[in-house]
Amino acid sequence: MYELRSPTVKRRHIAKELTHLREQAGLTRTAAAKALDMTPGNLSRIENREITARPVVVRAALALYGVTGEEAEALIELARGATERGWWQKFGRIIPDWFGFYVGLEEEATSIATYESEVVPGLFQTEDYARVLFRLTTHEPEIDQKVDARLQRQKILTRENPVHISAILNEAVLLRPVGSPSQFRSQLEHLIELTALPNISIRVLPFNAGGHPAMTGPFMLLRFPDAVDGPVVYLDNYTQGQVLEESTEVAAYQEAHTRLTNLSLSQEESLNRVREVVTRI
Repeated sequence: MYELRSPTVKRRHIAKELTHLREQAGLTRTAAAKALDMTPGNLSRIENREITARPVVVRAALALYGVTGEEAEALIELARGATERGWWQKFGRIIPDWFGFYVGLEEEATSIATYESEVVPGLFQTEDYARVLFRLTTHEPEIDQKVDARLQRQKILTRENPVHISAILNEAVLLRPVGSPSQFRSQLEHLIELTALPNISIRVLPFNAGGHPAMTGPFMLLRFPDAVDGPVVYLDNYTQGQVLEESTEVAAYQEAHTRLTNLSLSQEESLNRVREVVTRI
């Protein structure tokens, strides 16, 4: 199995494996919970990753499901790592639980396909752009900490084995100035610099493309290195976020991203469009 880094993805992986192994063993959740001396509700919370399964619980469950040897030891070791704290947790309430869950997924993702309708994606934002954006969208005082957390997230772009990002930006992202002219120009210049990285693709969806399949809003589609950890879609709004995991939902967003790509300018044309906007600021 691929060596997982994020405790969030470790918990998700364990939950999926325990559910699969229980079903493979032909046990209902109620029967398994009784054998493990826990309530069906607690087992449900483990399988739905609402709580972290302690290594001793994982070991007992695997024994019940007839899993032994190296396969069992690998999952038990994973359970030990699932109790670790991710770097984002040191920011406390600055990163709420619902967004911390997403950051944990983002940390482990091998690829992200995203569409943004109004703002530069968080992973591409400069410090000044992010600070202005937080002042516009939040009433909380800890803006510097929020900016620090956003910049910390961006390390996945340049780490060893960096995440691959295919980003589609509505043309409005380039034409709606955020901050002073110099701050906004720096942000667009940063986008140009990012396109030099082999793991980043940026395309512009022009206004003249007309209607498109993502007019309901932005989204992010994340894929992971291990097949057990299926892809997810992340959506957020002003106050909360949502992770979609059902295969039909993920497939719908994958199709939408493909159609958006076909409607967008090529990477070279998109780069030229960003340069054109920069010269006019």
